[in-house]
Amino acid sequence: MSSRPGLFTRGLSGLSQSNDVSVSSPAAERDDAKRNFLKTMRPLPTQHYWNIWFDRPDKDQQGKSADGSYHSNLEKLGSTIESVQDFWRYNNNMPIENIKMRESIYLFKAGFKPVWEDRRNILGGSWTFRVPKANGADFWTRVQLLAIGEELQDVLEEGDQICGVGLSVRFNAHLISIWHRDASKQKSVDAILQLVLTKAIPDDFPPLKPDNYFYKKHSDHAGFNPSPEMQAVLDSQKAREQHAAAVAKAQAQAAQQTTAHQGSQSQPEPPQIVEVPPSGEA
Repeated sequence: MSSRPGLFTRGLSGLSQSNDVSVSSPAAERDDAKRNFLKTMRPLPTQHYWNIWFDRPDKDQQGKSADGSYHSNLEKLGSTIESVQDFWRYNNNMPIENIKMRESIYLFKAGFKPVWEDRRNILGGSWTFRVPKANGADFWTRVQLLAIGEELQDVLEEGDQICGVGLSVRFNAHLISIWHRDASKQKSVDAILQLVLTKAIPDDFPPLKPDNYFYKKHSDHAGFNPSPEMQAVLDSQKAREQHAAAVAKAQAQAAQQTTAHQGSQSQPEPPQIVEVPPSGEA
């Protein structure tokens, strides 16, 4: 298998790979040694298969067809990632610095597409981290490793699932996102953030301030526009959440009333006052 698969950059505007095979710096020598080492390693399979997707903004800025489906220039790049070696071949040959404004790249599990309205994403959401471009590539690599190494999956609440991760280019920053399937699971939402803040940020990385990251349900995005079929799924989920919230509220009120009632019953009775006649009186 070639160590520099050209398909990984096929179709990316402005992206190119140098054909110069000369090695003229210590950094280049280290990269070359790393590639040679990966060639000799026995494949280390990943738990899931992963695909690389590339997206550029739609020229008409509408992004939806008449039936509500997404129609950006979303393109699958290269072959499926099935091993650690496959990941590093892709990552080492993906020139992040050449991705243009508002273009995006995604690493998603096979079977998932980086589209909010996709049937497997429709009930989910994502954390987004705004990272300076100088640190974006390093942060992006670490987040991808948390994904393919299943560390992100391991912190999720039962019944939830990681869909994938993405990087989008803005004027002076990279927006790095982590998608999961069930936005109603608050433990998952909190755990993803905690993991990223503790394991994806190098020691020499400038601290991320709270206003540099945010969580959002896919359905809360302004451009969200599901098909009628997917809207029915959303409506059903919303009805279940409202019912669960009403049940939880009723249970909390009943518990408060029980506690108050038990408290009133446990109040001690006031002491009896016994009058004692003065000494010498019958």
